[in-house]
Amino acid sequence: MSTHDQGQPPILVVAFEGWNDAGSAATTAVDLLADEWEADLVDVVDGDGYYDLQVNRPIVSRDEDGNRIITWPGTDVMLGHLPSGRRVVLMHSVEPSLRWRSFVEDLLEVADTYGATEVYTLGALLADVPHTRNLPTNATSSSSEVRERLGLRTSEYEGPTGIVGVFDSLATARGYDAVSLWVSVPHYVSDMPSPKAAAALISALAAMLEVPVELPELAEEAERWESAVTELTSDNPEIEGYVAQLESTRDAAESAEATGDAIAAEFERYLRRHGK
Repeated sequence: MSTHDQGQPPILVVAFEGWNDAGSAATTAVDLLADEWEADLVDVVDGDGYYDLQVNRPIVSRDEDGNRIITWPGTDVMLGHLPSGRRVVLMHSVEPSLRWRSFVEDLLEVADTYGATEVYTLGALLADVPHTRNLPTNATSSSSEVRERLGLRTSEYEGPTGIVGVFDSLATARGYDAVSLWVSVPHYVSDMPSPKAAAALISALAAMLEVPVELPELAEEAERWESAVTELTSDNPEIEGYVAQLESTRDAAESAEATGDAIAAEFERYLRRHGK
């Protein structure tokens, strides 16, 4: 689903804060790609009626003139260009509290106005993975045509889902070529932003789009994150031993040429454990 023709329809890349965004990896990836692809804020989709404001509270700040302003929960829509010249629409949103179908339809209507035909939803989940190894990514699609074209698999999970799953399903039903791309984040550092996970998502998406993305500052942040987590875990022998066990399991799986099915299976186990 890559192109070197700026005449191609734009693509849509979406991430949501909340349950789908472990370590803030997905939304960080969208924001960094917006900077990399020189995207401008072109719209903010009103979230009125979709959020419980006691959960997602509005933010009070001051503008350049010192005036107090209130920013309500909503979806930032940004428009940029890939190196090939192809347009890309990026959305940074928050998982809504209410009326998910209407919420997704509102966002897809915005995408329609730009003529987007491909959708990439980004997500991050907590999993039993070691922070000292490459964080695994997994891509799936609800579309049999997209799966065949890109060599992807379909998720076997059945049960409750998050907004990323709803967005992917409704986008596919609307005729979009939709791909859901996830990264696994070590669950024992769930409270820390994970630049390493954001870097993994960006790398996987760039490879899928066949576009170069080099973010040396993010790579440095990922190294510092790994070092910081190593230092934290070294202070707790129990956690340090657990990480060593995860490393052994991961190395054994890689030596056995494990496929993306193992990553997907871990994702589905996580969903069942947490009732998502």
